[in-house]
Amino acid sequence: MEKLSETQIPIHDLIRRRWSPRAFSEQPVEPDKLRSVLEAARWAPSSRNEQPWAYLVATKDNAEGYQALAGVLMDSNRAWAGNSPVLILTIAHTRLEKDGQPNRHALHDLGQATANLIFQATSLGLATHQMGGFHADAARERFGIPEGWEPVSVIALGYPGNAELLPESLRERESAQRRRKPLGEFVFSGTWGHPASILDSTETK
Repeated sequence: MEKLSETQIPIHDLIRRRWSPRAFSEQPVEPDKLRSVLEAARWAPSSRNEQPWAYLVATKDNAEGYQALAGVLMDSNRAWAGNSPVLILTIAHTRLEKDGQPNRHALHDLGQATANLIFQATSLGLATHQMGGFHADAARERFGIPEGWEPVSVIALGYPGNAELLPESLRERESAQRRRKPLGEFVFSGTWGHPASILDSTETK
């Protein structure tokens, strides 16, 4: 199932195609494609070139590792995400390598790397769904994540599946129209809350 965004302004088709389904096929993700999406994350920009990210990858080829990662998901997410052939835990390094001081850009930079990963996946015909609904403390303990590293999200990754196989409540959400705030609600100039003049020629309300 493909869902294209209704955008205010024309954007790249890859961005329009990306969305977060809950229906995944059991088809395994080819190792070359999985390496490709991780390589895309590797080349993301970061403050001071710290590259403050790590990814813990679990595939169904390794049932024990996969179940360990699926086990830290909240029940509502595990109900559907457990069908995806790949789960990825994203982790941010919140301390600078040089002096151990807090890295206030770590979460931002992990987000950039993960965006790279997701758009590369989209370009390869793969689906992704990021989840904040997981038990970070359990993940830290289960996977031996060291101090200074923060578990941030879990990504389900795989080929799109049949939405008709989802529970009814999830099927409705799967087919719902995608919505985003208009540009005028978050693009400002001059003072906070004042829509940027560049938006005058767009529909922002």
